[in-house]
Formats: sequence, C-alpha cells, structure tokens
Amino acid sequence: MGSDFKDLYGDWEPKEDRPRPDDDPLAGEPENRTPRTLQEKEVKVLGVFEHADTSVTGAPQTFILFQDNRGRKVPIFIGRFEALAISMALEGEEIDRPMTYDLIRILIERLGATVDRVIVDDLWSDVFYAKLCLTRDGEPIDIDCRPSDAVNIALRFHAPIYMAESVIESIEQKF
Repeated sequence: MGSDFKDLYGDWEPKEDRPRPDDDPLAGEPENRTPRTLQEKEVKVLGVFEHADTSVTGAPQTFILFQDNRGRKVPIFIGRFEALAISMALEGEEIDRPMTYDLIRILIERLGATVDRVIVDDLWSDVFYAKLCLTRDGEPIDIDCRPSDAVNIALRFHAPIYMAESVIESIEQKF
C-alpha cells in the first residue's frame, strides 16, 4: 500500500502542524449544550434475554432488561456480542485474555480515571443514547456512547446505572 499511496500522491506532507481552532466542530465533544434536568432514576440490570420473534431480522434478538425501584421494566435491544459480554460480567466469568470491555477497563484505570456512573439519557427515533461519566484528576468527563457499551463498562467497574425518567416513561407508554 505504501508504494501505491506514493504513486498516487507523491511525497505528500501536511503543510503545517496547526492545532484546530476552539470553535472547530470536530475539535472534540460538544461543550455548548445546556445541561438538561433528567430526573435520573437508578436502574438494575435484570439480565440479558433473547426475543424469539424472528420476523424483523430473521434471527432472535437480544436485549438488556432494566428495572427501576418502582418495578418498571425497560428493554433495550443490543447486539449478540455485546449481550455475551454483559452476560459474562453479570455472571462474574473471567477468561484468560482480556476481551474488548476488559481492555477498556484496563485503559481507564491506567489513565487514572474512574467510572462514576452511566446514564441512558435519551430515546430518539427508537434509538437509545447513553453517557459514560468519568472523573480524572478531579475533572468530570462525559462520553457519548451506546447503552450496551455503557452497561458493559459500568458492570466491570461496579458503577451505578441511571436512566432518565423521560426514557422510562416513553418506553412504558409503548409496552
């Protein structure tokens, strides 16, 4: 590939090494969002389950089932590999070599950060959104992620999992 690239572009070098301006939308996480009052409710993972209906994808679908302290249940459909990783974390299974989420745990720890909590904070067009809330050197760091990734990491850190009341209510209306 190296010679192909060179054949196409020659000895290309960036003109200069310049940092992105502060107002560059690609410079990082959006900082200009105003925080919302989410009325967060702590939820517990009841388990990972398989939905037998194969009409949508041709195969059974897996989901995480959450429950809040009022007994309300919220299913979030996830991929099979993420479901396997969650099941392993719930059952305390360990394997010889680190899997992806174990590697993420090791990276977070070695970089000196802690996982404070995760929150499933939005549901838009049938897609759930979550945030991984870290602290490093006393500074909070919120990272947008998929709920399945957030839950996998939270379980490995024994961190609490929260869900916005609006998300719970909107799912409650659907089921």
